[in-house]
Amino acid sequence: MKILKLLPLLILLGIISCNNSSRKPSAANEEKQKQEVPLPIPAFNRDSAYTFVKAQVDFGPRVNNTQAHEKCGVYLVNKLKQYCKNVTVQSGTVKAFNGTLLNFKNIIASYNPSTNNRIFLCSHWDSRPWADHDPDPKKHRTAVDGANDGASGVGILLEIARQFSLVKPAIGVDIILLDAEDYGPPEDAPRDANSEGFWGLGSQYWAKTPHKPNYFAKYGILLDMVGASNATFLQEKFSLQYAPEVVRNVWNIAGRLGYSSYFLYDEGGYIDDDHLYINKTLAIPTIDIIHLVKVDNTPGNTKFYPYWHTTKDDMNSIDKTTLDVVGKVLMAV
Repeated sequence: MKILKLLPLLILLGIISCNNSSRKPSAANEEKQKQEVPLPIPAFNRDSAYTFVKAQVDFGPRVNNTQAHEKCGVYLVNKLKQYCKNVTVQSGTVKAFNGTLLNFKNIIASYNPSTNNRIFLCSHWDSRPWADHDPDPKKHRTAVDGANDGASGVGILLEIARQFSLVKPAIGVDIILLDAEDYGPPEDAPRDANSEGFWGLGSQYWAKTPHKPNYFAKYGILLDMVGASNATFLQEKFSLQYAPEVVRNVWNIAGRLGYSSYFLYDEGGYIDDDHLYINKTLAIPTIDIIHLVKVDNTPGNTKFYPYWHTTKDDMNSIDKTTLDVVGKVLMAV
């Protein structure tokens, strides 16, 4: 009899329990809800970033061992020192594919240098010696301005440095301007010269010899070609291989900011870029935010933006809106 009297109560408690459990969101739902909640738009000045891009391009092609490269290097060091009290310059020589010794400078600004709770943001500041993908074969030995391929990422990072000088970041952040990335062999070089080791010479040096002994960061983000109109940033495959969670976090934040038309949830190809050497040597999960264009619907079948390694990679290809989108995504991250 006692059992029978308890049954209605047990049934009622069971119903309440079921109703309560159904209201509790799953981990997947929680993540979806989080993604759908808009983020506040962080401070970032597109005009300032554009000015930083133009200042680099105004020096002329920033090819290693040239006066333009040397002058731009001085400008970048001074500009970062204006916005950060902890600036390190790695300088020396690295050997190019053809045996040429290239003078290089990796320039690092460190915010909150004493904490291990840190990330790094990087981009290369040199430009390509040869426009070997220009439609005009006569221009294949002409140096390029590299407004998008190099200067755009650096311009965004300089504006982030300026923002950090106004409001100090709560975590440790290293802004790293890498050199000698784009001195790889021209397209018509002998096949045996086209090994991956002749690209990203500055990042290879930094990965083997960081600016700080036993350097640690939770993850890194590389910018490359991030200033053209209507840019599309696909999820580059080495990034997915080495740092899938970082890719997911950055792309989710971009979506929450309303920039999903730029940061697409499509796979890009494997890009031999600075992040590859950092992942391989330092084992710090590092991703590449890079402008890639889908060729067709085949996953990973992509190409670079139209003016890559051509004489038209100049200020005419730079769009303030794209600089703004990428800058605000990084600031939100």
